[in-house]
Amino acid sequence: ARETIGRVAGGAVAREVLKLYSGVEVLAYVQSVQDVRMPEDFDRDSVTLEDVEASMVRCPHPETAEAMNERIDQIRSIRGELPLEVEDLENEIAGLNKRLESFENEIKESQDGIKFEENAITTSKANHKKYEADLKKVRNNREYNAIVKEQEFQELEIKLSEKKIAQYKENIDSKTSVIDELKDKIKDRKSHLKNKNSELGEILKETEKEEKTLLEKSKEFEKKIEDNLISAYKRIRSNVKNGLAIVPVERNASGGSYFTIPPQVQMEIASRQKIITDEYSGRILVDPKLAEEEMEKMKSIFS
Repeated sequence: ARETIGRVAGGAVAREVLKLYSGVEVLAYVQSVQDVRMPEDFDRDSVTLEDVEASMVRCPHPETAEAMNERIDQIRSIRGELPLEVEDLENEIAGLNKRLESFENEIKESQDGIKFEENAITTSKANHKKYEADLKKVRNNREYNAIVKEQEFQELEIKLSEKKIAQYKENIDSKTSVIDELKDKIKDRKSHLKNKNSELGEILKETEKEEKTLLEKSKEFEKKIEDNLISAYKRIRSNVKNGLAIVPVERNASGGSYFTIPPQVQMEIASRQKIITDEYSGRILVDPKLAEEEMEKMKSIFS
C-alpha cells in the first residue's frame, strides 16, 4: 500500500494531463470477482466515473456489484481478514528491510569516508613534515614564503579532513540508533507474521479436513445415484470456473449469476419434482430452503 499510493497519485496526474492536452479519458472498473461477472450485453460505452464510484467494488452494474459484495463476504467469512493481514505484514517487513539496507549502506559509506580522510590526514602530515625540512634549505624569502603557504595549505587540509571525519561519525551514530530501532521493529513484525501464518495455516488445515470428509461423502453418495446423472453433474462441475454444479436461487437469480429466473420456474424448482438447470450457466438449481437444509447437514458432519 505504501508503494501503491505513489503509483495511484502518478496515474491520477497522468489521467488529467491526457484529458487536458489530448482529450483522452481513462476509465477503469471491475468486471468480475471469481465467477460473478457483468452481463456480456451490458453497454460498457455508457459507463461513467460516477457509475464506477457509486459502488464499493467499483463495478458500474448495480446487480453485479451487489453479487460481488456477497461473494467477497463469503470468502472473508471462511478465512476472515487473515490473508490480507499476512500480506500487509509481509509488505511492511519488506519495506523495513529495504530501509535497513539503505541505512547500513550509508554507514558503510561513512566508514569508507573516514578511512579515506584518515589517509588524507596521514598524507598531509607527511607533506607538512617534508616542507618543515625544506624550510632549513631555503635561499631567499620567496622560497620561504612559498613553503610556508604549502604548510598552511596542508594544515587546512588536515582540519577539513578532521571535520569530515566528525560528520561521518555523527552520521554513523544517528544511523546506528535508527538501525537498532528498525531491527527491533522487524523482529516484532516477524514474530507477529509467524503467529498470523500459523493461525492462517490452522484455518487452511481445518478447511482441508472438511474438504477430505466431503469428498469421502461424495463418493459414498455417488453409489446411490444413477451413472448418467453423476456424469452430467461432473460435466457441469468441469465447465464452471468455481466447480459449483449445484447452486441455490438467490435474489431471483442463479447463485453467483445476474440473470433473473422467472417466477414460474422458481415455483418448479421449489416443488423439487425434477432437475432444473440454469439456461445460462448450465448449473443445477435448488430452492434456498433446500440449500439451507443441506448446509445444516454439512455442519452436522463436522460438529
